[in-house]
Amino acid sequence: MSPAQSDIAFLFDVDNTLLDNDRVIADLRSHLEHEVGAARAKCYWTIFEQLRTELGYADYLGALQRYRGEYPHDPDILTVSRFLLDYPFADRLFPRALEVIEHVKQWGPAALLTDGDAVFQPRKVDRSGLSDAVAGRALIYLHKEQELADVEQRCPAEHFVLVEDKLRILSAVKKSWGSRVTTVFVRQGHYSVDPKILADYPAADISLDSISDLLQYELAQLKPRALEMRKP
Repeated sequence: MSPAQSDIAFLFDVDNTLLDNDRVIADLRSHLEHEVGAARAKCYWTIFEQLRTELGYADYLGALQRYRGEYPHDPDILTVSRFLLDYPFADRLFPRALEVIEHVKQWGPAALLTDGDAVFQPRKVDRSGLSDAVAGRALIYLHKEQELADVEQRCPAEHFVLVEDKLRILSAVKKSWGSRVTTVFVRQGHYSVDPKILADYPAADISLDSISDLLQYELAQLKPRALEMRKP
């Protein structure tokens, strides 16, 4: 049975929106260099970038598989997979991120809308506590901006609020959904401060310095006036 349609639903990106993924990567870089040395760590990141170009999303475990093909007798690389899968992601949530999710749930359902592979990204969502925060509504795609029809089926709503650190994604969704979406740009992480990206895409409906700033917003500031007036 399909879920009932809501007046409004809130869609949250994960990496650098709710969770400080830049710090996760910094920790991974440090761990790699410690375990395999600077030269082989550089090889891993070269493979990682090649794979991201091919796939269009970050695949850390897939890059490990390819690295292992280059160095099949390097046992130290096996520690990296354990490092990733056992990483304490809950410690990397941005301040008050879980409070923000609870704040908006008073008005409508909240869901995660993120890209990633089929193993590491679900693990991150689970271990961070974000899956529990949205009652398991975690939508993980290869390219989420291309899957909006499926998003609407799984989280049907008359209006959406999309919270995201990438202007490219916000712009693509705005182009597709138009006035049915309020785009919220969270200026966290390296994508959000890249001057080229900022110049290439239009501004979002709302811009925030941090995810916790959303706690200061009320429903009327996040949904269209016409939709608000229809409430009894």
